[in-house]
Amino acid sequence: MDIMTLVNALPGAAAQGLIWAIMAIGVYITYRVLDIADLTVDGTLCTGGAVCIMCMLNGCNVWVSILAATCAGLLAGLVTGIFHTFMGIQAILAGILTQLSLWSVNLKIMGKANQAINVDKYDLLVSLRFIKDVPFYRNTIFVVAVVIAVVIAILYWFFGTELGCGIRATGCNANMARAQGINTSLNKVIGLMISNGLVALSGALLAQYQGFADINMGRGSIVIGLAAVIIGEAIFGKIFRNFALKLLSVAFGSIIYYLVLQVVIWFKVDTDLLKVFSAVVVAIFLAIPYWKSRYFTKPTVRKGGNLNA
Repeated sequence: MDIMTLVNALPGAAAQGLIWAIMAIGVYITYRVLDIADLTVDGTLCTGGAVCIMCMLNGCNVWVSILAATCAGLLAGLVTGIFHTFMGIQAILAGILTQLSLWSVNLKIMGKANQAINVDKYDLLVSLRFIKDVPFYRNTIFVVAVVIAVVIAILYWFFGTELGCGIRATGCNANMARAQGINTSLNKVIGLMISNGLVALSGALLAQYQGFADINMGRGSIVIGLAAVIIGEAIFGKIFRNFALKLLSVAFGSIIYYLVLQVVIWFKVDTDLLKVFSAVVVAIFLAIPYWKSRYFTKPTVRKGGNLNA
């Protein structure tokens, strides 16, 4: 195992982690803000990549293609939101239904299971080739970092508005929010749309980065998103209290996840086991709060002899 091989691979892992961080921020909005486990993202990531690649192949500007991909993600979130609120389907099942539908939609968008794009023929925003030997303003890590900064700034502003606070209140306590006159159904739909729009944006950048969109590119993305959220909270939760910083911690969690993944690959672990590794990481970090409260928190004794664990 050559250490230089690992060192040379780390910038690419960091770039990929940054791209997936946008998807993880979308997962954070549903999982933490709305308190909904949305499985739409496994299909939406591919939708974003498919729309972006097909738009560019048909002559559209890269920014227009990314915008179209984001709008496609918004529509996917809208469908899940309608399933959940208007049709009364449970959130997790609504996401599964939309994800299942997107498989066929993505195939129709691309025309086949895989569509490639050549970095030499098209003016891509990010690419695997834009890691070394390029000006800093073309470097994938710099470009995606700027995109994440803009996304976090916009989300921080939005969730400070009346509508954004209503969405946060809906996720915190839907019954209390309704008692205050908040339209919780509308807020859930908007939250799901924002989340899936960000996931599709991540898919658009990921497809450019790897040079192709594939029908299976979104499979298991919810696990990666949850891993980034949980790792970020576990490491930075004590020091990052501000909402914007919490979003930033998710981005850091995604980068850490991919750096660790790269180290695992460097140790020549069977790549067929990487999905198992991801699931184990998420399971462990989800279990840490439970273990801490059950096994490492000392019981307190109130006056009068009452035991309060």
